[in-house]
Amino acid sequence: MNLNLNLEPRSRGVNLALLAGLALVMVATRANHFAAIPDASWAVFFVGGFYLRHFTKWAFPLLMALAVVIDYVVITAQGINFWSHYCVSPGYWMLVPAYFSLWFGGMWLAKQEGSAGARLGKLAFAVVASVAVCQLFSQGGFYWLSDAVAHKTVAGWAKNYMDWVGPYLMTTAMYVGGALALHVTAYTLLGQRTQAVRG
Repeated sequence: MNLNLNLEPRSRGVNLALLAGLALVMVATRANHFAAIPDASWAVFFVGGFYLRHFTKWAFPLLMALAVVIDYVVITAQGINFWSHYCVSPGYWMLVPAYFSLWFGGMWLAKQEGSAGARLGKLAFAVVASVAVCQLFSQGGFYWLSDAVAHKTVAGWAKNYMDWVGPYLMTTAMYVGGALALHVTAYTLLGQRTQAVRG
């Protein structure tokens, strides 16, 4: 299995194509949230950090802004004022550090070296750790800063955290697994093409 993480050099066009692809995945899935197509937003930020870590200053804010715009469009399309929606509270803005936790996990993974097995282990660790921290910010922000939760307790927060972190982890891992399959396929085809040119 080719788990080459040597991602550079890439042309500007390739980086823009990667960003556009991630944006399209988020547009196609975020509007659904927990509907038939699971929301890929968490995986998008993790994969974005992996591939676009050298462009964090503009790539992360663009994807973050896109997430907010999608939420705004979906909420207002239902005839609801964005600022009065159940999910939009002061805790909503905790999505910025939450999503950056995922981005950072991808950045960290991109710098790792070692055997294929070691890299798979580091991938699993990065996904689990990133999702756990992201959930701390996103769920914690909603639980502690939203008026939707009337009686706030540490025990209640902990139970809510554990109730939701598993489904988010499974969804994120599913999409990251798909990205890994594409990554391995691309590097395999690239290696075969290079050998054919040299041969």
